[in-house]
Parts: sequence; C-alpha cells; structure tokens
Amino acid sequence: MTTEATPASPPAKKRKRVHPVDQVPPPGKLVALGAQHVVAFYAGAVLVPLLIARAIGLDSDALTMLITADLFTCGIASLLQSVGIWKIGVRLPLLQGITFATLAPVIQIANQNGGGRVGLQTVYGAVIAAGIATFLIAPFFAKLIRFLPPVVTGTLITIIGVCLIPVGAGDAVTNPHEHLHDNANWKWVCYALGTILLIVLMQRFFRGFMATIAVLMGLVVATFIAWLCGDASFGIVGEAGWFGFTPPFAFGAPMWDLVAIVSMIVVLLVVAVESTGSIFATGEIVGKRIKKEDVAAAVRADGVATIFGGIFNSFPYTAFSENVGLVRLTGVKSRWVVACAGVIMIILGCLPKLAKVVESIPAPILGGAALIMFATVAIVGIQTLTSVDFTDHRNLIIAATSLAVALYVQFSQSATPTTVIEKGGAHVDVPALPGVDQAMPNMILQIPFSTGITMGAITAILLNLLFFHVGRRGPAVAGRGAITLDAVNKMTYVEFSQTFGGLVQNVDWVVERAYEQRPFEDVHDLRSAFQEAMLTGSDEEQLQLIRAFPDLGAEDETGELTAVDHKGLSHLEETEHENVVDLAKAYKEHFGFPLVIDAQEAERYDRVLRNGWARMDNSETSEKSFALIEIAKIANHRFDDLVADANPLTSARFSRQPELS
Repeated sequence: MTTEATPASPPAKKRKRVHPVDQVPPPGKLVALGAQHVVAFYAGAVLVPLLIARAIGLDSDALTMLITADLFTCGIASLLQSVGIWKIGVRLPLLQGITFATLAPVIQIANQNGGGRVGLQTVYGAVIAAGIATFLIAPFFAKLIRFLPPVVTGTLITIIGVCLIPVGAGDAVTNPHEHLHDNANWKWVCYALGTILLIVLMQRFFRGFMATIAVLMGLVVATFIAWLCGDASFGIVGEAGWFGFTPPFAFGAPMWDLVAIVSMIVVLLVVAVESTGSIFATGEIVGKRIKKEDVAAAVRADGVATIFGGIFNSFPYTAFSENVGLVRLTGVKSRWVVACAGVIMIILGCLPKLAKVVESIPAPILGGAALIMFATVAIVGIQTLTSVDFTDHRNLIIAATSLAVALYVQFSQSATPTTVIEKGGAHVDVPALPGVDQAMPNMILQIPFSTGITMGAITAILLNLLFFHVGRRGPAVAGRGAITLDAVNKMTYVEFSQTFGGLVQNVDWVVERAYEQRPFEDVHDLRSAFQEAMLTGSDEEQLQLIRAFPDLGAEDETGELTAVDHKGLSHLEETEHENVVDLAKAYKEHFGFPLVIDAQEAERYDRVLRNGWARMDNSETSEKSFALIEIAKIANHRFDDLVADANPLTSARFSRQPELS
C-alpha cells in the first residue's frame, strides 16, 4: 500500500507595495478630491484667457470659446502629465494650466497680426510650432538636471510660493459683486480669514478622508455662508447653456510667422525651467526622487499639451504651482486624483453651466484658501533649503540674489496701477500686465522678466553655473572642484575608492560594484551606481556594510563623536549622551549590529531616542531592511556634500573617513 504525499500548496504571492503616488482612492473619494483640485485651480485658469481676450479686442462670444477651450485642454494636459503615455508625462500629481508667462508674447503677437480673431491665427501657429519644438528638445533639456542642486531647486520652490501669495491676497480683498479690489470692506476680510479658519479647524478636528478634503469643504461652507449673507450669487449659472464645445481651429486655420514662432519657443524654454521647479517640489512632497528621465517626460507632456492647446484654441501649458500646495496641505499623493480632476475639467469644458457653478464662488473665499496653499509651497522650498550649507557664501549668494530678483520682478507688476476689464457686464480688477519687463527693448527680452518665478529660476541656474561650473572641464564631483566627471571615468580603482569610499564606510564590495558601472554619463549616474551596488549585495555582504557603521554616540580618543555627521548629538549634556550610548548598546546587544539612523532626518536628541527605542520591537529581518534604507539615505546625503563642493569642511569630513550614526 502506498501513500501519496499531499501536494504542497503554492506559496502565497507577495503583494507588491504600491507607492502612494500610484494608489487609486475609492471612486467617491477620488471624485471629491479631484473636485477640490479643480476648485483650487479654476480662478487662475480662466484669468489668462480673460486677460488675453480684453487685450486683443475679442468679443464676448470669443471669450466664452476661449474659456471652455481652456478648461477642455487643461483636462487633456493634466491627464497626459499624471497618467502618462509612453515617455510622455512625469506620472506625478501635477495639474496643468496655461502659464502666465505667455501673456505678454501672445498679446503682442496677436496685435501685431491684426488683433482679435484674426490675430489668434498667428498665435496658434506659433503655439503649435513651439509645442513641437519643446517635445523634440525634452531629452536635451533633461540633461540640465545636474545644474539643479538643492540650493537651486529649494530657492525656486520658495520663490514659487512667495510670488503666488500676492495673487491669493488680491483675491482675498476683491468685492465679489463688482469684482474690484476693496481693501476697506471688513466683510471680504472676514470671508478670507473665515475660510482659512474653516480649513484649519477641519485639519485639526477631522481625520482620514474629511481632513483630506478640508480645502473643498472650507470653500463649500464659506460659499454657503456668503450666499446666506447675499454675497454669493448663482445667477450666471442659469444664463449658461448646458452643452458647449469649442471645435478645433475655431478661429481659422493657423498661420505661420517665423518671428512669432521663435518668440514662443523662447517662452516654452522658460516655462520648462518653471515646470522643473514644480516637478522637484512635487517630488519632494510625495517622496519620489526626480531623475532626468522624469524631467524629460514632463517637458514632453508640456510640449504635447501645448500642441493640443494650439489645435483646440488655447495656449502653452505648464504645471500649475497652485495645486502643488494643495498636495502638500492635504497629504493626498495619488496622481489618479489629478487625473480625475483632468476628467472633471474636460466635462466642465463641454458643460458651461457646471463651469459657471465653480465660477460663482466669491473671490475672497478663493483667496483665503489660496493663501494657505501658496504659503505651503514656500514651506516646501524652505524644507529643501535646510539641506544646503549656507556657511558657504556661494550658496548664500545664489539663494539670496535669486529671491531678491524674483521679488523685484514680481512686485514691480503688483505695484503698477490696476487694469479694469469687463466680464459679462461686470468689471474685473486685475494687476496691470506690464511691470519691469516694460523697460526691456524687445519682446524676446521681455519674456524672462514677465514673472518673478521665471526670473528667479533663471537667476538661480545662472549663478549656480557661475559659482560651481564655469571654468571646469565637466561637472565637479569631488575634491573641492578639482575632480571632474571626466577624471572619475579615467580613475583607477584605488583612486576611485580613495575619493568615494567614504560614502559607504569604505566597504570594498560596494565601491567595486559602483566602479564597474563606469563610464558615468553624468553625476546622476554616479550617484545611482552606489545606490544600485548596495542593492546587489548578499545577506552577508549587506550585514558587513551595516556593521561598518559606528555605534551611536561613540567617541574617539579626543572625546569627539566618531559619527561626525550627526551634528545634533555633538553638544549633548552628559546625561543625554549617556542615554544615547545606552540605546546604542541595548540595540547592538539585541540585534548584533549597530543602530543606524540618518542624521538629516533624525538629528534632534529626542527624535533619535524615540526612533531607536521604537525599533527595538522589530524583527531582525525588518531591522536589516531599515538599516539599509537609512544607509542609502546617508550615502545620498554624503554624496550631496561631496558633489556640492560647499566649503572646506566637506573635504575635512571625508578626509576623516566620516562615520554616520
């Protein structure tokens, strides 16, 4: 008699972890969160076609066509950027909108070619051509990422937030009946501050989904109160039709003018720089490292969206910084929320009546919400700048000068007399278009000076080039600028190890595998080589890497901390230092390897203790994984120090073979 063995059940499939960016909320939440983005975006979206229509002498029907076309194409552009097709779209929660940088050139091109509907034919020819050019240059533009260290990206993100705050402040004091600025009326102040208070209270007392839609609910509740007080009207909703779609080339076939095309290409190049700032800001918020491929994909999406804009009677597109602040404020990182917002905008572009509902929200209420969102963007920039060594005067000058130039350009516009334009029988009070850009002798030179964000970005990039790249053969990657990427690719293994071994505690197998990946195309490839090398190690090798790090709180014979990167632990009281040593000892006895904590993220004494003791309850396998993650972060920060060539302290660090806690 034989006994058949029971076949073993197949092992359960490991569920793949999905990044928050790729998670899809339930349908109800998805729609609500998407609607929140649309409401936050709407006012800025319709302002651009409004200003253009007035400046080039368009009739009321043409204005309606521009607004519906704008919303429709915004939706397509947002889907391209958030969902992505092939190598088009960065696949981050980035909402697309018409860039304000196009205002001056579009108006000038249209008026120089007959104005009104006729002038738009030349505009759209230039827009389509510029979109094609942007798509083609995307891979080359992406290579500029090596010129965007934290001092540049952090400064740019801060500038974006600071320059947008006056926009929210202007809405916050706008009379919703006459659409004119009215600083002296206490009601508009109450609406703006009341909206802020509602959002803050919802963030404080609600959890989960209700907290994520705090901005939307704040706008709804505040609008309802304004309606009860007679300061919100939905009369324009009844005047609008249920269905309306602006067909392609509604103003006639595009016309091609070389000067107009070149001008628009310059605009798109400037816009690409501005978009890059929003990409880095969003990457910082959602926890995704931005690579050159991501920048290329985002710029391609801008190019394709701009082509669609020219076809569907709209204008060049860029990532809307207004919505970056909303992502940070709500903590909702899903790109599918923005994709849903894109679908909603496509619907709004075909249903004028629904679009008018959003348009009916009083300006002071929108302004109150905008103030929080724009300030949040600035905070993200400040967070990025915390990793920059400002003891080096070069970094200080880059950040300070860029901010000064940006605010000079931005506030020169807001300080000029306002322009009153008509909209549906009412009047809209907006800042006059010209600022300091008016002093420039021609349109090409006016473009960079059209917005503070644009000028700030250009200034930061140029100053970084001046201080850290000019006069060098290739990008400096080590040795206070003495070692370039060309030199790294020619190094022997011994030279490579001496230069970069400190990134990973001089553990040979990591350095060897990174060295084998030569030649490096750029600094990003060099960084990635070390990150990928660490992932290829066996369990024994990775354990060796972990054990190469010193005990937390360990001191050398002089009494100085061996872990020189952990600045926050260098000035502890004796009792506090003993507590750190006790933690490190208990951890090592428990797991058999040292406690590794990234200095940049857990620098404070109390955080170190809380983090360390909390990890004592984990399994050994989990702790190895945690340790490797921390080591990857540490190596990344060390790499930033080495590449940035910030000051002599950097070289001193690495000459001592730094030990990170």
